[in-house]
Amino acid sequence: MTMNSELAAVVMAGGLGTRMKSETPKHQHGLLGRRVVDWVLDAAAAAGSDPLVVVASPETKDAYDGATVAIQEQPLGTGDAVAAARQALNGFAGPVLVLDAAAPLLTPELLRELVEEHRRQDAAVTLLTFEPEFPLPYGRILRDESGAVRAVVEERDATSEEREVRELNTSIYVFDAAALWNALAGLEAANAQDELYLTDTIAHIVDAGGRAAAHRSSDPLAPLGINNRVELAVAAAALRDRINERHMLAGTTIVDPATTWIDAGVELEPDVVIHPFTVLRGSTTVARGAEIGPHVVAWDSTIGPGALVGPFCYLRPGTVLGAHSKAGTFVEVKNSSLGEGAKVPHLSYIGDAEIGDETNIGAGNITANLPPHPGSEKERTKVGRNVKTSIHTSFIAPVEIGDNSWTAAGSVITEDVPPDSLAGFPPRQVTKEGYVRRNRDD
Repeated sequence: MTMNSELAAVVMAGGLGTRMKSETPKHQHGLLGRRVVDWVLDAAAAAGSDPLVVVASPETKDAYDGATVAIQEQPLGTGDAVAAARQALNGFAGPVLVLDAAAPLLTPELLRELVEEHRRQDAAVTLLTFEPEFPLPYGRILRDESGAVRAVVEERDATSEEREVRELNTSIYVFDAAALWNALAGLEAANAQDELYLTDTIAHIVDAGGRAAAHRSSDPLAPLGINNRVELAVAAAALRDRINERHMLAGTTIVDPATTWIDAGVELEPDVVIHPFTVLRGSTTVARGAEIGPHVVAWDSTIGPGALVGPFCYLRPGTVLGAHSKAGTFVEVKNSSLGEGAKVPHLSYIGDAEIGDETNIGAGNITANLPPHPGSEKERTKVGRNVKTSIHTSFIAPVEIGDNSWTAAGSVITEDVPPDSLAGFPPRQVTKEGYVRRNRDD
């Protein structure tokens, strides 16, 4: 196979991450709308990596649609994991990025810097290193008297003197392909874990006359790997800050960034205002001039220009809010649309419904739409334009409320209501056709 790209990447995603205390592998845990590994894959692709090979376990090999996947049949160490990618990179002779699938804070800029340093120094291998502000159980970078990198030693195999070294290995590398495959062929499992360590390739390359270089990350958080839930939370906070900063620089007002969580796939137009304790998830989009929060969760929702959401509001998937509409205090909306200028001000549940333009839904309204039998589609409630519903109105789907109609307080609406009518009057629905029109005309 002949490959013409200038950079390949291998992402090691075969580990289980037992320290997460989870049945989910560590690199597949969710993180601001993506899996941990997706952040790494996106950074590698944005840095120009093509081909991009994911090394997966047999159990997770189907979790990477569209990627080239190599299988690590048994967990025999990081060296064995990278060796599993050799066939997928057959014919590639350029630099190969090797990345940890559980390092979600990597950026394309940092990876490009690493590759540029590798080329500048004409090295056989270049390591990404860092000096964190707090102790971490990472491998130590060992240098000779001239300051050149000569080896990496894992913490569990290091002497007490070697453990004093502050420059740590990140498990992020650039190798020349030929040097990588030659070094992997010489690995032995002579260590505390009885595994093939990728870090041992550094000494092999140096002993064979190759040059090992290092590029120190200016951001001590960027190379951080996720091994437990504490580190997952640290990474989440760092990504939150990056995402919020990007939106603020693009014209969004975020009143309290520390309490605002926005997934990577969310789109915000300029002049949106987001109040504290707001969570925007999935593929939510927010148009110019909308104001959200405080204490709002919106998931896979579309929020129109000038719309008001909250406080204490939950927008579930499939919600579409029209221009200048309102979903107010203690309101939940699911798989429903609110037309332009429509308002659900407080204490209501709107599910599987279509609410027309300029309609006002009173306090304590509920749409009831259980499917007629298990497995069938839920029925929908359709409320027309300029409808006024009074407090404590329930709509039993399927039901349609005509334009300009009203409902009486405490009503249960089980039958369609014609336009310009007044309906309700418990305990049974009574409909006074033309009531609203006659009173308006009078």
